[in-house]
Amino acid sequence: MVLSLDRWVGKVAVVTGASAGIGVAIVEQLVKAGIVVAGLARRKDRVEELAKQLSGEKGKLVAVQADLTKEQDIIAAFEYVLKNLGPVSILVNNAGLSKFSSLIDGETEIWKTVLDTNVLGLSISTREAIKQMKANNIDGHVIHINSVLGHAVANYPGLNVYPATKFAVTALAETLRYEINSQNLKIKITSVSPGYVKTEFIEVFTGKTAAEVGLPGLEAEDVADAVVYALSTPPHVNVSEVTVRVLAEAF
Repeated sequence: MVLSLDRWVGKVAVVTGASAGIGVAIVEQLVKAGIVVAGLARRKDRVEELAKQLSGEKGKLVAVQADLTKEQDIIAAFEYVLKNLGPVSILVNNAGLSKFSSLIDGETEIWKTVLDTNVLGLSISTREAIKQMKANNIDGHVIHINSVLGHAVANYPGLNVYPATKFAVTALAETLRYEINSQNLKIKITSVSPGYVKTEFIEVFTGKTAAEVGLPGLEAEDVADAVVYALSTPPHVNVSEVTVRVLAEAF
């Protein structure tokens, strides 16, 4: 099996949550490979700064403002991409978060934010991307950034609805695969499930930096490598699931 990103050169990719962590690492690798990337994020200014840093690479990055908890933001973002860059060939559903809380006495708004981002935002983005792929007869690829917690719940305080959202991502990926097959579409679907990654995600969740938490973990680039691997496979190969953990991880 020959691994190559050549067939994606000049094509359009959408990466959600492109302003930090894993999203930045994925964007960097895709742009360097010659892909046109629309980076969706609430913090558009951070994506614009990254675009300047990548301006000399083979591909390019375009910053697009979007709050993944707002359906109209997502729809408007995909319309902008279609009009200004072209139809989507690759979607990386990277945006996701967790907020420290509990199921026993947690706040509904915290649960809702996590559910809206991790499940509904992902689903709406997927719908909009595949709509463009179908309309333009594109053999595309959808990648969900999942989690090892989407396959087994860890005994870790404060997780509340987060594992449930990632179990949903696991089910959504497989359900989408069945739907794609039933319509004879040549669109791949991959779920990438990392263990703990040392990014800003942990700050949003615990209020502590990765250094303060002190757990062994993956780097964002390790997850980006898994995404590139899945995208690099030949057209007839669909990598359904990739699990990536740091050596000797406890989860």
